Amino acid sequence: MSEAVDFIVIGAGSAGCVLANRLSENGKYTVCLFEAGPRDSNPWIHIPIGYGKTMFHRTLNWGFYTDPDDNMLGRRIYWPRGRTLGGCSSINGLIYIRGQKRDYDHWEALGNSGWGWEQCLPYFRKLETNDLGEGPTRGTAGPLSATSIKTRHPLVEALIQSGGKLGLRHQTDFNEGDNEGVGYYQLTTRHGKRCSTAVAYLDPARGRRNLRIETDAQVTGLILEGPRARGVRYRKNGQDRVLNANREVIVSAGAIQSPQILQLSGIGPGELLAQRGVTVVKDLPGVGENLQDHLQVRLIYEVTRPITTNDQLRTLWGKAAIGLQWLLFRGGPLAIGINQGAAFLRALPDSPSADVQLHFGTLSADMAGGAVHDFSGCTYSMCDLRPESRGSIHIRSTDPFEAPSIHSNYLDSDRDRKTAIAGVKYARELARTAPLDSLMKREYRPGNEVQTDDEILHFCREHGATIFHPVGTARMGQVSDRHAVVDAHLRVHGVDGLRVVDASVMPTIVSGNTNVPTIMIAERASDFILGDAARL
Repeated sequence: MSEAVDFIVIGAGSAGCVLANRLSENGKYTVCLFEAGPRDSNPWIHIPIGYGKTMFHRTLNWGFYTDPDDNMLGRRIYWPRGRTLGGCSSINGLIYIRGQKRDYDHWEALGNSGWGWEQCLPYFRKLETNDLGEGPTRGTAGPLSATSIKTRHPLVEALIQSGGKLGLRHQTDFNEGDNEGVGYYQLTTRHGKRCSTAVAYLDPARGRRNLRIETDAQVTGLILEGPRARGVRYRKNGQDRVLNANREVIVSAGAIQSPQILQLSGIGPGELLAQRGVTVVKDLPGVGENLQDHLQVRLIYEVTRPITTNDQLRTLWGKAAIGLQWLLFRGGPLAIGINQGAAFLRALPDSPSADVQLHFGTLSADMAGGAVHDFSGCTYSMCDLRPESRGSIHIRSTDPFEAPSIHSNYLDSDRDRKTAIAGVKYARELARTAPLDSLMKREYRPGNEVQTDDEILHFCREHGATIFHPVGTARMGQVSDRHAVVDAHLRVHGVDGLRVVDASVMPTIVSGNTNVPTIMIAERASDFILGDAARL
């Protein structure tokens, strides 16, 4: 290809791989996909439980840290982000969740026409091959695999029974619009291996002559001529280079780096940019604001029987056995990952729908991705599904290689604090309910000494961490909303030829894991982009 293409996509993550496939699919347009990290050739990427190995990988993970958060006792919290083909879909927990119908209807009610549940549902169906079979809400011919966990685990079976006694219905499909209930997750796996967007979307497109994939190539800024994006500047092999776009530049670098790239290029809050020495091209106050994330608080229990993944990983024989299970049959713990069980529940009595999610893991460690405990253990990871607290992403300087300032601002809202306390109490009640109670030997964390609301809240501040779902930093909204960054077709307000397509455009966070909703957004955006191109 020449040094100009029709479309440039920045970031080969959950959204970028979708865009690269769809925009090059008809053969009419040339596309260049940029990825700052390497190809997804590390074997631990493709083994589902391998994200314990990639969680702190210096090459495959950006390894961000937040600024000290006063609401979290001044702690700096580790934020992993994917840095390879597939982005976070190559290092995440593989959970296949859409969120709730009300999430998308709320987006539309905010003025984002066409983003209601009924309009998004065809794209959810389009993107998936769901082993539950075709139905009104499910698809069976899409690139991404939604795979049910076939092997039943005694801990998850007990979770389902105990949840039923507390009024939670047994869910076999959490993705029909109302996810309240308890059951097994579906996973983004295929034949026992991770099905990232690089596998699902990019691998089938790699041989196309009109698709160029640049790995180890970090975009350092946008080329802007007046009110129009013309291309990008990037660094590869130590050299600064330029690529021009004949039609559009699409920023898909995620909720941290998409606003960072925009701000470095002069698009963002004018006062901030001036303070950092960046020439203001377009004063958009919302770029980098509205940051939302799900805060996880992990309750850990010692289990009465040696039936946990801790027990299998503790000995060489156990490791060899589960390794052979995966190598020979693509089954066992290595093919599933960490979290098997799910509960979506109402922790606060006035919630209109489930407001807390429990990820139930059949192992335990002091932190996600850490070494497992030397006892039989399980984890109830609780998160508030619809936090009100808002943070920000701000560049620190004009250096594109300096990590931005991440102000997480967890638990800033009184309702968020109440939800955290109520969520911990519910998880404890679940653990005390038969038959789960017979399998719980002791509460390792927070421990019986933590009882009052103040003590529980302190525990949340001391041990809470990201569950890896940052969104909202380039939010969708009408041009009359001065804090909106993109319109309903994800075009940046006031800048031609530029879109943002990733989790940063979500006006509000969805009630569940964010990977599949991000893929849906990219599927929709592909149709918007191709539709506009056809009209020119």
